[in-house]
Amino acid sequence: MAAQDADYGLLVPGAHRARGLAGDRQVLRCLVRAETAWVAAQAQLGLVPDSAAEAVADVLTDEVLDRSFDLADLAERSELGGNPVIPMLADLRAAVREIDPEAVGAVHRGLTSQDVLDTALMLVLREALQHLDDSLSQARSALAGLAQRHRHALCAARTLTQHALPTTFGLRCAQWLEGLADAHERLDRLSTPVAIGGAAGTLAGSQALFEQQEDLQRGSACSAQLSEQVLQLHAAWARQLGLEEAPHVWHTARQPVLDAGAALGSVCAAIGRIADDVLLLSRPELGELREPTGPGRGVSSAMPQKQNPVLSVQLKRTALSAPQLLASLFTAASSSVDERPDGAWHVEWPALQQLLRLSLTACSQLAELAQGLRVDVERMEENLRASGPALLSERIVTALKPAVQEADGATGAQRIQAVLARAGADVEAAVDGLAEITGEGPDAQGHALDRQRLQQLCDPRGYLGAADLLIDRTLARQDEREALPGGGARTGEDS
Repeated sequence: MAAQDADYGLLVPGAHRARGLAGDRQVLRCLVRAETAWVAAQAQLGLVPDSAAEAVADVLTDEVLDRSFDLADLAERSELGGNPVIPMLADLRAAVREIDPEAVGAVHRGLTSQDVLDTALMLVLREALQHLDDSLSQARSALAGLAQRHRHALCAARTLTQHALPTTFGLRCAQWLEGLADAHERLDRLSTPVAIGGAAGTLAGSQALFEQQEDLQRGSACSAQLSEQVLQLHAAWARQLGLEEAPHVWHTARQPVLDAGAALGSVCAAIGRIADDVLLLSRPELGELREPTGPGRGVSSAMPQKQNPVLSVQLKRTALSAPQLLASLFTAASSSVDERPDGAWHVEWPALQQLLRLSLTACSQLAELAQGLRVDVERMEENLRASGPALLSERIVTALKPAVQEADGATGAQRIQAVLARAGADVEAAVDGLAEITGEGPDAQGHALDRQRLQQLCDPRGYLGAADLLIDRTLARQDEREALPGGGARTGEDS
């Protein structure tokens, strides 16, 4: 491809992280792999000689691929037939002919363009899944480390953007981790099947290969036996590619694509939720978090004093972009008709490719963000205490309501709230005011209402609910994941 026509992701900052995994060259390589593996499967079942499979496999070397296929030219020629498989096949046959002319006849026979393209896209997805898994594992380990280290770091929980109750930053990290783990495990469950069907979804072309063989051997086979051989051929094809067998013909039943899109979209949504929190908490007026720094990172072209949270900005970009791409996949699936789609199929290709590209980029960026996130614990507690004891109104009203009588037309709860509102951030003023309106009787938990008890009720550390237990459960889930074969070790530092 000419350099001036190549897509390097100039308008998708960070796209280099997905380079080689979701670009057009990878799609081409997987298209050729699908074709070469089909010939190998035929050879395995005795339909073509081993020499044909060996000759076709030689095309997969980088040297032959670069010499035999021009991506820019393929893209232009794909308009003529409506998909890139048709011009790719012409170039593949030409490349095979140079290696072994007799092997050309084994290429693509029994297949249709959709079998090859759908299988190639599943192959692109399958190879990208390992990279996604690596990045997500790193991010999860880093978040688990943050949850453990900051399980006692007080901060304000916010609902509808306002201070609500005290919580801990460790629990917030655990909640990030749970959302990411749910999405990650959805990716783990993805099936990436080969696509089968032939010209009209009947597998007639594949069955004809065995009928031809029987004719040559002057034998006969019943239809059921031939059909079983067809399934064996597709199973061999799947094994050659490291994909799953297709449970059915999915030319117009697009669940494998929808499952892939939904899983990737879930990852992007979980990442976006983390990015939004980091963007909010890194605002200077809050100052609770800071992104990792590095040469040139976060700089402004006009304001040299700024340190922009560019990783989170790009993660939010991905989270905002993914739903539209996912909507395209579902819209296309609902518009698939007959035995081959008339345009809906074509909508899927760029949507799935871009969704995969953004996901690969975002997962890599998230791992870097989580591993280098800088936490200001003192600022977190300072922001929390700025709300004063009013932040604990739920606790204080519940405990003191039985001991505060109605007066001047105000209920006990209203009198307590008024004291907390007047006190603001002054804990001692709140304790003094509460002491004035409470009697000598016990509170709702049976505690004597002395000054020590009132101070306890105003201490946010005493109203964290089951935060520790929730963190422990999250970390136990993560430990189970990391104990599996290939599980990563917990990493990540903060300052």
